[in-house]
Amino acid sequence: MSFLGKKRAGMTEFHTIKRIDNSRLVRAMQPARTRDLARTVALWCAVAAFFLCYGYQRFRCIELSFQLEDLKARQTQASATNTELKLEVAGLRNPSRIDLIARRQLGLTEPLPNQMEAGSGPSGAELASVREARPGRAQ
Repeated sequence: MSFLGKKRAGMTEFHTIKRIDNSRLVRAMQPARTRDLARTVALWCAVAAFFLCYGYQRFRCIELSFQLEDLKARQTQASATNTELKLEVAGLRNPSRIDLIARRQLGLTEPLPNQMEAGSGPSGAELASVREARPGRAQ
């Protein structure tokens, strides 16, 4: 121990701080490593693009199915409304209903035989003509 103690007593240590600026140093990438990195990035970009397209199509399909169900419900409702309106029109066009309204509300009566006169139209005149409509052709 005395030997170690003497050596330490006679030895002086100096600590110096040397500032080294490594900011200008650039580590050169190896070309093979750069190619591998580019391939890996391209592969992951392709995988991400595939999953994004798949997800977009899937969510769009779900959204369109909801819209289709909504349109089917609206079509059913419109069909029911159309049926109700056709029945109402048929009821409103009923001649007995019109006759009843004319007699009760408007006070109209049937004409007596002496109140009617036979009318005569101009000679050779055609009052109305009937023409058959052909389906699929413009008139």
